[in-house]
Amino acid sequence: MERRLTAILAVDIVGYSRLMGTDEAGTLAAMRQHRAEVLDPRITEHKGRIVKHTGDGMLVEFSSVVNAVACATEIQRDMLTRNEDVQQERRIELRMGINLGDVIVEDGDIFGEGVNLAARLEAIAEPGGIAVSASVRDHVGSRLGVSFEDRGEHSLKNIAHSVRVYTVSLNAPTTSSVVALPARDGRKRLVAVLPFVNMSDDQEQEYFSDGITEDLITDLSQISDLNVVARNTVFTYKGKSVKVKQIAQELGADFVLQGSVRKAAQRVRITGQLIDTRNGAHLWAGRFDRDLTDIFTIQDEITHAIVDQLKIKLQPEEKKAIESEPTANIEAYTYYLRGRQFSHAWTRSYLLLARRMFLKAVELDPDYARAYAGIADCDSALRDWSPREYPLKSIMAMSAKALELDPDLAEAYASHGLALHQSGLDEAATAAFARAMALQPNLYEANFHYGRFLFMHGRFEEAVQYFERAATIRTDDYLSPVHLISAFRSLGKTKELEHWAKIGIERAERALDLNPENSGPAHRGAIALAHLGEATRAREWAARALTIDPDDICAQYNVACAYAVLGDHDAALDLLERLLPLSSAYQVLWFSNDSDLDSLRDSPRFQKMFEVFERERALGEQREANEDKALC
Repeated sequence: MERRLTAILAVDIVGYSRLMGTDEAGTLAAMRQHRAEVLDPRITEHKGRIVKHTGDGMLVEFSSVVNAVACATEIQRDMLTRNEDVQQERRIELRMGINLGDVIVEDGDIFGEGVNLAARLEAIAEPGGIAVSASVRDHVGSRLGVSFEDRGEHSLKNIAHSVRVYTVSLNAPTTSSVVALPARDGRKRLVAVLPFVNMSDDQEQEYFSDGITEDLITDLSQISDLNVVARNTVFTYKGKSVKVKQIAQELGADFVLQGSVRKAAQRVRITGQLIDTRNGAHLWAGRFDRDLTDIFTIQDEITHAIVDQLKIKLQPEEKKAIESEPTANIEAYTYYLRGRQFSHAWTRSYLLLARRMFLKAVELDPDYARAYAGIADCDSALRDWSPREYPLKSIMAMSAKALELDPDLAEAYASHGLALHQSGLDEAATAAFARAMALQPNLYEANFHYGRFLFMHGRFEEAVQYFERAATIRTDDYLSPVHLISAFRSLGKTKELEHWAKIGIERAERALDLNPENSGPAHRGAIALAHLGEATRAREWAARALTIDPDDICAQYNVACAYAVLGDHDAALDLLERLLPLSSAYQVLWFSNDSDLDSLRDSPRFQKMFEVFERERALGEQREANEDKALC
């Protein structure tokens, strides 16, 4: 006998006998259509299993109680819409009951008190309604943006104990009569925007729900009367089941905004709710089922709903900043989000993929400033290893275009700072990075690029500050921890080096699990493992990186660093000899200050290859200068 804990949904057609007596053929045809167009697709979408049809209803099993409630809610809302133009006496309405309980499984069917209780709950539900047990209500909590109404204790037929019954409110109010408590000690109120849950079937849509969360954080951060918990802090709660009270204690947040995103084809469904952490009151709840093109309107509506509930008066410039759309083309926005995700891998193959995403975004919207900044970032990174393919003039023009389109865009200043640095205009680069961080202190790109800038100039103490900030802004960032290893080694701080090496390995392992075809976490993780003395694993990861991406110069360089740390000097020098002629003069600044290569610097072979490189670089610069004169 197999037993398991499962969520059971019992469904019944209201007045089935009457409907069949009035119009048997019409009722059967309508019910078949409802099943084909609503019930079956929704059940499949939420990973449910139809156990059996019962003539006037069905029994469905879900491994997740959250999925069961989400499925039932969506079906009932869909049925409400479908019945709007149907005469009352011909409407097909459903009653539903949901229970979380232990069941017996035999030949694909399920039995037991868990099933019986779901059936009894369905029987007391209102037409078009959903009745659930207390265990269902407790497990779902506030995850779906729906509210539950307490219907009290019920004695149900053939159920030995009384049952606390709740009904799902299908029309959760978009405003609330509950008044937000005033801020403590007159200070600004602190809002935490938790990562919106990706409810799409495709887990790769995670970038989309994360993008919406980040945009909401950015919008709310524009409001002077609010403080907003930084992205890096709230994203530590991603994928975790946490209570609002816990968040209030850990973050000191006065309010929590949480929600979910479901993206399918050209439709998007977003739910959101604002909770006062000090009394648990739901100040606002909203559900948006719209075309994908309405995504920015939805974000504006959520932001304005929060502003209204907290009785905040927006300044004209704040209102303008919130309502300004980065692009009018939602497809361009989607490509941009995808490109940004790829670009963080910082390997040639992923940077080229990111670049294609950004170029497509620009093709769809030629005035999309963020996408131009993304292209400039990719080209700057690719130039490190292929200077002839990615000329500085083109990169400068791309970042300047981003600034021209949006003079207050932090990403554009970060990209421009990187381009200026590569052009040798360090004073102007410093000013651009400072401007980027003044506009958006928690912008990952600004902190990461400026950290690299400082590292290349041997300013390790300062570089550490920005790499640490970048590593905390993005909890999936494994690049900054590896850079911190080198910086702390140069500073002679072994304890800090080991701390960041462990973090780097942990993050690299997680990234490899998600994308086994990405060489980036493998060759960067190899450096961290080498510093911790795990020689066997370091060599295994290095070999894996070169197998995945044998022609990636960044992979070759990092593997060379790992070999140098391990004492495999000949193997390290073999790789450096291959990649040095392909490197830019800008990248050699990094070589010069990278302590991972210190064990090689006294080698005559190492010194000779750099002499040859310097000679070739000088000749190349002279050729470029002559070509410029000829063009003039």
